[in-house]
Amino acid sequence: MKLSIKDITYSGIFTALTAIGAFISIPVGPVPITMQTFFVLLSGVMLGSKKALLSQAAYLILGLAGLPIFAGFSGGLQTVLKPSFGFLIGMAAAAYIAGKITESKEKTTLNITMAVLAGTAVIYAVGLPYMYYILNIMLVKNFDIAKILEIGMIIFIPGDILKAVIAVILGKKLRGRIF
Repeated sequence: MKLSIKDITYSGIFTALTAIGAFISIPVGPVPITMQTFFVLLSGVMLGSKKALLSQAAYLILGLAGLPIFAGFSGGLQTVLKPSFGFLIGMAAAAYIAGKITESKEKTTLNITMAVLAGTAVIYAVGLPYMYYILNIMLVKNFDIAKILEIGMIIFIPGDILKAVIAVILGKKLRGRIF
């Protein structure tokens, strides 16, 4: 894939927006409520699969390199041991999946909604097992699957629905106008 200066710039913008989204944070347990997922899903809708993945991979690399751009102003390799890190990995995959679905279909509201919902599902599909592993295996807690779902997903559903609706509306209106 050959990237133009414009492609790199747009990917960089979404890297920065995801970092800003991490700073808009409400701590509610091992995983805070942030605006990151909104920008991740919007990156997929706006940039397509490869550029969206690039934006989120850059975000992960910068955070792992030590820049305090993850939620709670954290960063560095030690964040891999946090229960929330799996959701960050899932966000990179979600950006790609949402972008891939958006690229392969007509840009109708239904298709963009499907892309955003699929991206959200990917975040949970990667983040929840990772959270279970870190909490129960690494930190030797005793959380059953119901508790993991409660603290890692259920409390986030209302906000995720709101973020998804806004991402669909903005993605539909802005795609093609700006990017």
